[in-house]
Amino acid sequence: MDGIRLFVGLGNPGEKYAATRHNAGFWWVDLISQQTNSPLKLDAKMFGESAKVNQQSDVWLLKPTTFMNASGKSVAAMANYYKIKPAEILVIHDELDLPAGTSKLKLGGGHGGHNGLRDIHSALGTPDYWRLRVGIGHPGDRNEVVNFVLKPPLKAEQEVIEESLYQSSKLFDLLLAGDFEQAMLKLHTKN
Repeated sequence: MDGIRLFVGLGNPGEKYAATRHNAGFWWVDLISQQTNSPLKLDAKMFGESAKVNQQSDVWLLKPTTFMNASGKSVAAMANYYKIKPAEILVIHDELDLPAGTSKLKLGGGHGGHNGLRDIHSALGTPDYWRLRVGIGHPGDRNEVVNFVLKPPLKAEQEVIEESLYQSSKLFDLLLAGDFEQAMLKLHTKN
């Protein structure tokens, strides 16, 4: 099984959105960037900030600088340029259907109304890529969802989300190695 070669954190660019729940994917990529000493740099050709992971010559981190709804443009540009297959891509995104502090790893599936995933499906022409779903909780009313994801989490939520990001970041080596079963076992038994 091929390991992950492209780790894509989803979010919205700019200071205004930096602390919002919708940017949980960005937070994860920032964490890995720090842990691996792989500083992200603006890459206009890839419509995002990217970094080559220092230990691996062919592994990339990516934060699209398009807005969430156009994330696919950046993901497809990177995947096409470096000849990365969908099954070698992990998209890290906020997930309303999981409680804050929970993360789940899965391959393929629907987009669940997530506009970033919807655009990536369309740009890659397949839903068969990996996702790390970072739970942010749900406001309880679907009319409140847009407001909810574009606001910062409450302090208690922020703490459990950060812990969840930290725990899932420990799976990085397993994901690189393509040991998804072991990664899921570790992640899903903790939460």
